Amino acid sequence: MYDLLRPLLFALDAETAHGLTLYGLDVAQRSELLRFVAKPAAELPVDAFGIRFPNPVGLAAGLDKNADHLDALGALGFGFVEVGTVTPRPQAGNPKPRLFRLPQHEAIINRMGFNNAGVDALLRNVDKSGYRGVLGINIGKNKDTPNERAADDYLLCLERVYDRATYITVNISSPNTQGLRDLQEETTLRRFIDTLRERQEQLGSQGGARKPMLLKIAPDLSEQEQDGVAEALLASGIDGVICTNTTVDRALVANDPNGQETGGLSGRPLFAHSTEVLRGMRRRLGERVPIVGVGGILEGSDAAEKLDAGACLVQLYSGLIYRGPRLIAECVDEIRRQRESRNAA
Repeated sequence: MYDLLRPLLFALDAETAHGLTLYGLDVAQRSELLRFVAKPAAELPVDAFGIRFPNPVGLAAGLDKNADHLDALGALGFGFVEVGTVTPRPQAGNPKPRLFRLPQHEAIINRMGFNNAGVDALLRNVDKSGYRGVLGINIGKNKDTPNERAADDYLLCLERVYDRATYITVNISSPNTQGLRDLQEETTLRRFIDTLRERQEQLGSQGGARKPMLLKIAPDLSEQEQDGVAEALLASGIDGVICTNTTVDRALVANDPNGQETGGLSGRPLFAHSTEVLRGMRRRLGERVPIVGVGGILEGSDAAEKLDAGACLVQLYSGLIYRGPRLIAECVDEIRRQRESRNAA
């Protein structure tokens, strides 16, 4: 069905089509028509961060910033859903247009700028949702909060979402909030993560349930910068890392009509580089820190390759725009097939 709808959606402005697609999924879910849109993924349990995931294929943050569509997205067969990025206060994000398709490259460029309704609105949506699966909540800082006060925003969000989230992701790698990626510098990152980790452990002790905290990193770090991030992660005892966010590199899309739009590039052109970063982080971290692989998964074999590179879980976003919900089950099925093939060898 998505193959029939995609040309119509691609005839619309990208952000308009995004909103209509989510609205349509909500309608289909409420009317029990969603089973005709997506094939539910079969079970393929994975244990990571102390959590049992029904399958290793999740939804990346950014698609559902305010947890407005949890019920519909949760019915598509994901093993987990990550919502956000959410900030303490509502913010409009960057001026439109801010979302661009690059169809010949199966890519997206976005400069949304953490547009969201604020953490309290997100929590209200979570509370009224019927979704009971694994829920990640991705947190960030408001645009007008200076980096020297960034930890305050992240601490506020961490405290507010802690009870509702299954795990929390700390996003300091979006290219669309000026200066945000500077927080990945090793000395700054050590102080920043130590502050959040201390509060994480306090919250776990107070509430009786410790929630894992993950860090999402950029793909544009140099080898030396990756060394520093790995050292900071190992020193902090953080629960996991997500490799990677979008890239500012335009080398593979330079000739596209939208190739020079500012923002983060995702989709197929990101796959090789994000997987290389993942592989490098696995080498640096050993088996001590679990990794979630995201970036450019357009086929089931891409998801399996992320796992081969060292991830224990994967996430989708741009691939859903180009392939539709069937990509979820395709990824789960290919991971299972390759796993069974290796076990039989």
